Amino acid sequence: MRSPGMVDSLKKYKKKDLLQTVSELLQVNDLISRTASSTVLFEVEEALAKCQETAADLGSYLETLDMDYRPMVSILEDYCENIYQISTNIQDESQCRKLSKKIRKQLIQLQNAFTYDMPADKKEVVFLPYNASMWDSMESVWRAAQEDENCEAYVIPIPYYDKNPDGSFRAEHYEADLYPSYVPVTRYDAFDFEAHHPDVIYIHNAYDNWNLVTSVHPKFFSGNLKKYTDMLVYIPYFVLNDIEPDNKQMVENIKHFCFMPGIINADKVIVQSEDMKRVYVSEYLKTAKAHGLQGKHLDRTYLEQKFLGLGSPKYDKVRAIQKDDLDIPQEWRNVIEKPDGGRKKIILYNTGIASLLEHDEKWVNKIENVLKVFKENEKEAVLLWRPHPLIESTMQSMRPEIFQKYTAIKEQYIAEGWGIFDDSADMDRAVVLSDAYYGDGSSVVQVYQQTGKPVMIQNVNILVG
Repeated sequence: MRSPGMVDSLKKYKKKDLLQTVSELLQVNDLISRTASSTVLFEVEEALAKCQETAADLGSYLETLDMDYRPMVSILEDYCENIYQISTNIQDESQCRKLSKKIRKQLIQLQNAFTYDMPADKKEVVFLPYNASMWDSMESVWRAAQEDENCEAYVIPIPYYDKNPDGSFRAEHYEADLYPSYVPVTRYDAFDFEAHHPDVIYIHNAYDNWNLVTSVHPKFFSGNLKKYTDMLVYIPYFVLNDIEPDNKQMVENIKHFCFMPGIINADKVIVQSEDMKRVYVSEYLKTAKAHGLQGKHLDRTYLEQKFLGLGSPKYDKVRAIQKDDLDIPQEWRNVIEKPDGGRKKIILYNTGIASLLEHDEKWVNKIENVLKVFKENEKEAVLLWRPHPLIESTMQSMRPEIFQKYTAIKEQYIAEGWGIFDDSADMDRAVVLSDAYYGDGSSVVQVYQQTGKPVMIQNVNILVG
């Protein structure tokens, strides 16, 4: 006889775990009561030993809690004694039935005590950012969880790796020290996901092993995370140009974002608008069918509930920041301020991955030209150059032939000191501080437009001077 679904010993129980464990002990008791005399003796003894072990674990756990649960511990002690009595009278069918009735009464008492005398579980919500500069795609959701007295929120930065052209891992990055000081972080190797089994896990990397440039640690691939939570939620770390779902060309340009491992495995996917939700649902259905997926993956009603057009936390973050709240490094101030005490115009120069991959050396030449023009006008305007945080990893993996030239241009710009080079984790500081945007089309453009300030997209085919 095998105990049905008997819960193994846990270091930490939630209320639902306690109730589930008692329910399983009741099932085992009923089985023993019905079949003890007709079952192989060692199987019964094994089941009884497991029941005693489980009860002892429950009692030990209750004794570690701040509240006084001695009555429940006492019930468990009496239960263990009755289990022992069954084991010594296992061939006496009448005695076993009497003891089983006692045990059933004890377990129901325990079940009622757990139900009515224990406080409800706090909802455990875990956030798994990987690149610190992308934390703004989670922050407003984390703030809501942090402020909810019924939630226990954990921010657990996870390691990620650059990839070589052959797909092997190169350098490891772990950026836990780059998060804002008001965000408490937990080390990924100090959190037992199996024991905690969080109610919700949020991710903002959906690629798993599909990304050619970087990868989170395989332990944190979405397919693995699903084992440890009741709700896996994906929020993109980027925002896209909002489009009409009927615009076939624009949909074609973004459809690859709609079907990735993290999206397939997620229980919920939060996107930036209702129109974007319609695109995701439609494109997911088409691609899932093409890949031979079945069941809920082809159920439009299910997908309408899976994809939620609630907006992007990136918008929430940039709208909430005031210029006076910014922490501006002194070296930036030295460049921004004029000799007469005035302030130069600050132009955010954003260079992105898509343009790099499309234009190769033309893109590098454009950067060199832009820096030249702004250097000639440094008395009136400051260039705040902020490359995509994964630009160099992408270049090394996919465009190694231009990496050396790009690096030389960047290092010369930094050394000359007439402009600002921003490779910090705080993209929003650059957005709020600057007076206008110039550079590649990217998700930063959509965020910048929320400020109402001017935006100009560069054309790599046009060089000035």
